[in-house]
Amino acid sequence: MRSDVSPRGRVSSLLPDFPWDTIASVKAKAAAHPDGIVDLSVGTPVDPVDPVIRTALSSVAEVPGYPTTHGTPELRTAAVDALKRRYGITGLDPAAVLPAIGTKELIAGMPRLLGFGVGDLVVIPEVAYPTYEVGALLAGALVLRADGLTRLGPQTPALIFVNSPSNPTGRVLGVDHLRKVVAFARERGAIVASDECYLGLSWEGRAVSLLDPEVSEGDHTNLLAVHSLSKTSNLASYRAGFVAGDPALVAELLEVRKHAGMMVPFPIQAAMTAALSDDAHEARQRERYRARRDVLRKALVEAGFRIDHSEAGLYLWSTRGEPCRTTLDWLADRGILAAPGDFYGPSSGAHVRIALTATDERVATAAERLSAG
Repeated sequence: MRSDVSPRGRVSSLLPDFPWDTIASVKAKAAAHPDGIVDLSVGTPVDPVDPVIRTALSSVAEVPGYPTTHGTPELRTAAVDALKRRYGITGLDPAAVLPAIGTKELIAGMPRLLGFGVGDLVVIPEVAYPTYEVGALLAGALVLRADGLTRLGPQTPALIFVNSPSNPTGRVLGVDHLRKVVAFARERGAIVASDECYLGLSWEGRAVSLLDPEVSEGDHTNLLAVHSLSKTSNLASYRAGFVAGDPALVAELLEVRKHAGMMVPFPIQAAMTAALSDDAHEARQRERYRARRDVLRKALVEAGFRIDHSEAGLYLWSTRGEPCRTTLDWLADRGILAAPGDFYGPSSGAHVRIALTATDERVATAAERLSAG
């Protein structure tokens, strides 16, 4: 392995430490539990992919040619129809839909693919999925954590990331809040990118899309919504996501991605089309998560945790009123692994993120261990 590459030449030097590497010792402690670990740290699906999706995937396995970067017309139409049927999004042209190799890749590359760089300001939530910051840093842009527009003062951001429902907090932004973000962005010529990967997992109240007519007033100019099939369709291993919204911005992303060869494999496109066309499997999966949430929430509260936000999504944003790494150790002593809040920003050091993505048996085991004190 070469050792003569200067630190200046390493892109990784621009980035923070990979957060998951920092909890290796806590994971080892939890794994040493006599009855095994209950891993509630990563929001990765554990339930099988629905047969309707697997059938679609295998049905085109023999196709040898290159897929199109823009995706098949069937996929883009299925996405438009699903967004309207599931979330009430109207006025979206199939041409303004672009599949991506998972939404993490899309978010990490978005600032650079949109042409932002040194001197440009990217706004991210105060408590945020780390990839928003990573994307800005990879582009060489400045990063500001802000939940309220007043924190921006006279600054003019290039790109504003919003995330509702939030990872990690499960917080849902209301229509009025989103409308204010859109109005502010339009006044200053900024782009708003909304990460809506958890939009189909609302438990309390209603979560709305940035593209909802109540928010956008039917005008998608400078608005992008990012969607994932990893959650309610269990397609994390497929790397299946897409972005939709402003036709001009989607066209720009498409043009750059064509040059870079950033295309979703054709069998995955077929699987995505099937997943977007079938609501029954999504409803079944949502109810699995609802049941697991009920079990974990009750056990955590009875064990002395406070649950904040968590109105939607795949996580319970939990605190014992102590540093998150102390809570992490407390859980690991009981064979439970969670994600520390400090992964998600400097203001979240007293929380842990507890995922609903474990089997019914492991969730029940976690609840028993929490009840044992």
